[in-house]
Parts: sequence; structure tokens; C-alpha cells
Amino acid sequence: MGKLSSAEDMDGAERRRLLGRLSMSLVAAARRARVPGAGRGRWLADVFASIVPRLPIRDLATLQEHHYGLTGEALADDLVRTATKATTAVGAVGGALAAAEFAAPPLLLSAPAQLVAETLVVAAIEVKLLAELHEVYGVQVPGTGSQRAMAFMVAWSRQRGVDPLAPASVTLALGTAAKAGLRKRLMRTLGRHLTTLGPFLTGAVAGGALNRLATKRLAQTVRADLRRQRALPPAD
Repeated sequence: MGKLSSAEDMDGAERRRLLGRLSMSLVAAARRARVPGAGRGRWLADVFASIVPRLPIRDLATLQEHHYGLTGEALADDLVRTATKATTAVGAVGGALAAAEFAAPPLLLSAPAQLVAETLVVAAIEVKLLAELHEVYGVQVPGTGSQRAMAFMVAWSRQRGVDPLAPASVTLALGTAAKAGLRKRLMRTLGRHLTTLGPFLTGAVAGGALNRLATKRLAQTVRADLRRQRALPPAD
């Protein structure tokens, strides 16, 4: 088995473990997905905040082991490629399910729960990517595991890297502004997944493409932030 496929298998196994951890939250999602407007945003933020501290964030040595000794930009490129492939797949699978549901309209009742599931999984993949990019670039975020998880979650909602030298960047508790930012980011992600409801697999194409672009854009911004913090030259 080649290098890339082996690394993908390792990351795929981690994603399956992540999905297992999410299973109880998604049962609740199916029951509460019809909460409207701001209520849905608050509920999504609460569920996601309970998930993030349990994400398996690998340290640099483990990342290098799983990616066959890659370092620096090459390792970051591989992490981004794998995460992008994962979020693309989530959008495509959701779109395929929606296409099947359009053939049987009563099954559309499950669509809200599907959108919640996609939103949580994609957000978790992106937070994990953001956290592991900090490991690759050697930007250490202080605090306990839960405090660091909170900082990465807030950074994801802002679509930025964490600056350990800026007290406001390393957030130990979700303040009012941070909570509002998290709700807004989750609702934007949820809105993006509405594209998966298109018929005849059009949703699969659109959902996968939008997820891919969003994950790549996040990675580019975070990597640029981390390079600046380490006084590294910009990528070619």
C-alpha cells in the first residue's frame, strides 16, 4: 500500500472514531433539528462545544509517524489534502442521501437531522485540522486540554489561527462575543449544507465542492497566520 493511501487509512480510522463519539449527539440532533432560528444556533453551539474537547488532536511526533516522516510545509499540505478530501466526502454523501429522499418525498422529514449531522462532522474535521496545523508550525497554545480545545474552537469560528501572545486569542471560556461568533459560523456551515438537498445528485456535487473550497480557504488563512507568528516566509 502506498504512502498516501496508508496515511488516508489512518486518518479514516480517526474519523470513524470521531463519528462514534458523535453518535449520541446526532441522536439528539434528530430530535431537536427543528428548533428554529437563533434557538437552533444556540443549541448547535452547545452540542459542538461538548464535542470539541473529545477530538483526537495528534502531536507533531504522531503526525510525522502517521504521515511517513513528512515535516513542515509538506506535512501541512498532506493534512490539508486529507481533511479537504474528508469534508468533500461528507458533502457528497449528504447530497446522495438527499437525491434518494427526493425519490421518496416522505423521507425528506429526515433532512434537518441530516444537515445537523453534516454540519457537526465538517466543523469537527476543520477544528481538528486547525489544531494539528498549529502542531506542524510549532505554535504552542497554552492551557489544559479543554482550554486548548476551546481556543481552537473559537479560532475556527473566527477562521483564524490562535495567537498565544494575544490574551484575547487564547480564550479560557466562551464569552458573549465568542458564543455569538461560534453560533454564526455554525449556522453558516449549516446553510452551506442546504445545497445538498438538490435533486438528482446535484446536491452531492454542490455540497462536496462547497465543503472543499471552505476547508481549503480556512487552511490557507490559518497557515498564513502561523507563518507570520513564526516569521516564516510565505508559501510559494
